Amino acid sequence: MAKSIKIRDLLNLDTYIQITGNEESLNREVVIPEVNRPGFELAGYFKNSEFKRLIILGAKEMAFISEMTVERQKEIFPKLLHDQTPCVIICKGYTCPPILMDVAIAKNFPIFVTENATGRVSMNLTNKLDRALAKETLMHGVFLNIYGKGVIIKGESGIGKSEIALELIKRGHLLIADDAIELINLGQKIVGRAPKVLYSLLEIRGIGVIDVSKMFGIGSILEDDNVDLIIQLDRWVPSREYARLGLDEIQSYEEVLDIEIPRVIVPVSSGRSMAVIIESAVMNMRLKESGVDSSKEFVNRILANIDANKGGE
Repeated sequence: MAKSIKIRDLLNLDTYIQITGNEESLNREVVIPEVNRPGFELAGYFKNSEFKRLIILGAKEMAFISEMTVERQKEIFPKLLHDQTPCVIICKGYTCPPILMDVAIAKNFPIFVTENATGRVSMNLTNKLDRALAKETLMHGVFLNIYGKGVIIKGESGIGKSEIALELIKRGHLLIADDAIELINLGQKIVGRAPKVLYSLLEIRGIGVIDVSKMFGIGSILEDDNVDLIIQLDRWVPSREYARLGLDEIQSYEEVLDIEIPRVIVPVSSGRSMAVIIESAVMNMRLKESGVDSSKEFVNRILANIDANKGGE
């Protein structure tokens, strides 16, 4: 089912002053996270127009309207205020054209005016719509900010994800979500957060639920963060092959809401300090992003040593 947001929930009516439409008109829904600056439509070209987009009128549009004849306005405005169009916002304090207002009143169509600049209105509304209408999913795991990177720790139930998270929090890293992670697609990135009911809470078997913000301070939690890395915890199986040098050319990824997130598989066994290993995985990722690949450097040293020995022969 497609997501939507009502005009009354999208616009701050202290900033946007409603000049047409009654209370019922505020129930119109926005279903597309884009706005429309109707240049072609004002010129009379409506072919392939997406009427479900919110309309913003700025200086250029108002200047164009001022040059339209009364007859042309009466022809264009009824088409512009389509039944599927959520609303019209007039920026920079411009006065609504009388004919546009008459058409809106007849259709009970909401028009708003604001003193804010057109670019700022467009940017703010697009950002808000991106979040409100973004594709989302729920993932089981723990989500932390480790050395500035958003890291999801996954694994089967009982493998120790929350206990590892507690150790990482004690080491100064930040909790975002435990057990359930709400993930939303914001363009080219995935953002994760905790469900409201679980915010700042961490469940530790044998102890119960603890409030991380009260136990470690408000600075130990984050409201949300970008997802940069997924660490998959697997129980150690002696017969299974695990990466040792990290020279695999094919990087492991996990697709989340149509975006590929780098993934590292870490075996879990007794005696391994998982918090330190996870910290090391994140630091290694940051080194690779800066152009430093320790695995390749190790191989280069071996090759250099072989060449040196050949030269000695």
